[in-house]
Amino acid sequence: MGPTGGGLEVGTPVCALLSGGGYATRVNVPVGQVLPVPAGVDPVEAAALPEVACTVHSTVFGLAGLRDGEVFLVHGGASGIGTFAIQAVRALRPSAVIAATAGTPAKLDRVRGLGADIAVSYRDEDFVEVVREATGGHGADVILDNMGAAYLPRNVALLAVGGRLVVIGLQGGVKGELSLGTLLSKRAAVHAASLRARPADEKAAIVAAVRDQVWPAVERGAIRPVVDRVVPITEVVAAHRHVAELGHVGKVILTMPG
Repeated sequence: MGPTGGGLEVGTPVCALLSGGGYATRVNVPVGQVLPVPAGVDPVEAAALPEVACTVHSTVFGLAGLRDGEVFLVHGGASGIGTFAIQAVRALRPSAVIAATAGTPAKLDRVRGLGADIAVSYRDEDFVEVVREATGGHGADVILDNMGAAYLPRNVALLAVGGRLVVIGLQGGVKGELSLGTLLSKRAAVHAASLRARPADEKAAIVAAVRDQVWPAVERGAIRPVVDRVVPITEVVAAHRHVAELGHVGKVILTMPG
């Protein structure tokens, strides 16, 4: 059997960045959004990688252009995005300073174990004060934020000169107050990014960059899928409840019968 349009041999185990409709036994995926299952990764756990890898790589390394030696903060460090982002920054920008917020002592320990230099309890601490103190007043060069409006003023306050805030979620609301004066004084930028709504050619370019730049780090073990649990699709309601209650670290994977 010959190669597919994506350069993969027919029969190769793959994972993919879906366009939607992932709760199915079979899906149609544009060939540009298909990735080989990385060597050394279980095919089921590989399902935890494409969306987080594409989200993190396109925002942290693409849009925000994180450089070695810079300070990176990710909110929700114990989430699927957060656990991947910490590992990816540690693997691809080894001298970066990594900060992460999390909600419980156990989750703070997990983000430290994944490579975070600074772990901040969003329940008990002010992340602006903690990160500023830990960085000698420098602040954060790049912030990856899933909260949106609720964190907007504090995120901007924490940005270093030339800092870049990337908003990828709206868990804390859609409308917030933005100090343009602060942005001007810091020569900083606020970006908003969505992966799902991008056209197919842009998604294909992101997937190609992930395969080229991220997959080697996965295959050498520098980045691993963090899977909280694997749940059969028949227990999907309980799985969603577990995620909604913030009891998970990393990804929850659903499997189909057989």
